[in-house]
Amino acid sequence: MRTRRIYLINPRADSAITRPLYLGRALYSPLAGLLAVAALIPSDKYEVILTDENVEPVDFDMKADLVGISAMTSYVNRGYEIADAFRARGVPVIMGGVHPSFMPDEALGHADAVLVGEAELIMHRVLEDLEDGSLGGIYKADRLHSMAGMAMPRYDLIKPNRYVNKTFIQTSRGCHHACTFCAEQLMYGLRFRYRPVDDVMREIDATGQKSLALNDADFFGTTDRALEIMRALKGRGLRWQAGVNSGAAFDDRLLEAAAESGCNMLAIGFESLSRETLRKAHKYQNTPERYRALVDKLHSHGILVFGLFMFGFDTDEPSVFEETARFTIEAGYDVCGFSIMTPYPGTLNWFEMLRNDRIVSFDWNAYDQHHIVYKPVGLAPEALRDGQWLAYDRFYSGRSMLKRFPYTATGRSRALWSIYNLFYRRMEISERDVNAVATPGPAPEHTALPPLMPQRADWRALILGGGEDCHPVPVTTGAE
Repeated sequence: MRTRRIYLINPRADSAITRPLYLGRALYSPLAGLLAVAALIPSDKYEVILTDENVEPVDFDMKADLVGISAMTSYVNRGYEIADAFRARGVPVIMGGVHPSFMPDEALGHADAVLVGEAELIMHRVLEDLEDGSLGGIYKADRLHSMAGMAMPRYDLIKPNRYVNKTFIQTSRGCHHACTFCAEQLMYGLRFRYRPVDDVMREIDATGQKSLALNDADFFGTTDRALEIMRALKGRGLRWQAGVNSGAAFDDRLLEAAAESGCNMLAIGFESLSRETLRKAHKYQNTPERYRALVDKLHSHGILVFGLFMFGFDTDEPSVFEETARFTIEAGYDVCGFSIMTPYPGTLNWFEMLRNDRIVSFDWNAYDQHHIVYKPVGLAPEALRDGQWLAYDRFYSGRSMLKRFPYTATGRSRALWSIYNLFYRRMEISERDVNAVATPGPAPEHTALPPLMPQRADWRALILGGGEDCHPVPVTTGAE
């Protein structure tokens, strides 16, 4: 039997963090999902070729038996263009990733098949149907994967010299915070599932890398589990970063273990300085009055703080931009990302805004956290656009960077600080768009279908009831 070829493609995102900005390197590799999918494809039967369009062109003349495309919302339109081009040549296409998982019927308009949610329990079915010529429709597992015995991601397929951060290790899936703007709990569940520690360490060793990111929604989500992983990391000479929640990050046991095991940066979703805003977003673990103390605490352990803030909440007022910028500079945040709240298809925010006729644009290209696609409350869309860039201007100004630079800070990596600040300062210039208020347009033909239904009855009713422009979802669709 001849070896068949599967061509995996990550479409161009047109994002500063995935675009090569310095020395031909991008800040992030967005390939973790495709590397995991590639690991599920038997190497004795298939040759797998991988292209990240952010750093190299797609080979549209590739002779392939199957093309697999993974896409998030902001670049799914480019994914559809790629899919259409290959299908026009008679090459079957399957799409997966976050957006196709929430909008499978839409994706089927451009692909022969759609993989919804996790691939581990269903990729064999995809390949079987490919072999017998029956590939088509939606593929979705009837249960969640335990994360035990997962195949080793195909790191041999990545071009490591094109990225600063290229190794993303997933130790868990799911998140128990259920923030209204987030898709995590509707994609992977409201409870954590943990990968065996030995499996995690084997993957880390197999990468051969000394710098890595732990690609969990909340690495500090369960204290004992995080401590177990960090004990295993200790003594390996690694430098790592992760995303954690602000409440657990006050725990000295966790921070001591993090510092001892090589943690050099933690990303935290602070989101807002307003308690009311956080409560309405169900971000209950955040306490704004303690933000400054938390930054100081992480610094005392030699850990850089990457603060994530969001603008455009219904309670935001015009003063929020200047206040947030001033606070983050004075508190000494090392890096900050300031995003515009985006109602991604299938999230609770999406269904609430649909119900209230607040979504203006359904142009997925604008769903990048830099464009305004909905009607803000209390802010003009232009003020929201300008306010985001004001925050970036203030935080990444030369004066701010000189003030925040860790001149004498023990333990904090000056090199890592500089890399991130240079990338985000370049982004502040390159990403600015005077047309950041998205052009209004018609609603999509198909409604969003969350892979997993929320457990709260009122949230389930919101989704099942739909909005003015969305069709009712059958009760059985996406149930856990």
